[in-house]
Amino acid sequence: MSQDMKGLTAVVTGGASGIGAAIAAKLQGQGAQVSVLDLNPADLPEGQLGFACDVSDDASVRAAIDGTVAAFGGIDIVVNNAGIGAQGTVESNDDEEWHRVWDINVVGMVRVSRAALPLLRKSASAAIVNTCSIAATAGLPQRALYSATKGAVLSLTQAMAADHLREGIRVNCVNPGTADTPWIGRLMDSAPDPAAERAALNARQPHGRLVSAEEVAGAVVYLASPLSGSTTGTSIAVDGGMQALRLRPAGQ
Repeated sequence: MSQDMKGLTAVVTGGASGIGAAIAAKLQGQGAQVSVLDLNPADLPEGQLGFACDVSDDASVRAAIDGTVAAFGGIDIVVNNAGIGAQGTVESNDDEEWHRVWDINVVGMVRVSRAALPLLRKSASAAIVNTCSIAATAGLPQRALYSATKGAVLSLTQAMAADHLREGIRVNCVNPGTADTPWIGRLMDSAPDPAAERAALNARQPHGRLVSAEEVAGAVVYLASPLSGSTTGTSIAVDGGMQALRLRPAGQ
């Protein structure tokens, strides 16, 4: 396995489960030292350092960043992966829920990036990768609040890339399709017919299945790698073709 990240330190928010855990594992496999910031950073793989961190709380974020620097000496890569889901149309959630989800999914990325920027400016391989979503580029039913936050993440990524390019910091994002994560599993389990719900989600993506966490992690590691030094201000769709392809029905 390539070790092109050997000697670099990566911070992964929401890195204890799901897509975040897959990202942390792949970064570690590429040689990076990995700091996992999570509400519950328990039972991490050997070699990963965990910090209890709530991205909706600035003091919590800064304490975790300070702890990472104390342990590893600096920060080269930030993966803003922590986020929560939301269901419904614009009528379905009250103001409090809109503020809560926005505070975690969007402002949470701001807090972590803001705290890490002084360290990233000192790195020769600085990169930020944000976990966005297909919901930023395609209208999905019953996802108004979630889609609004992910649309903001896409725009935020581009603005940050412009702001920090001349400081030597690259900023990109990945747009996963419907991924096989614990949150999606809970949604399917709560449906009246879980098997039918899984079949519908599989069919919605042109390649006919859910996206795996490892596939998303592969795109994140590509964007974070020093080998991608001329890639900034972009998004990579990891969605089985959902964003761009329009296939005919099978057999036609």
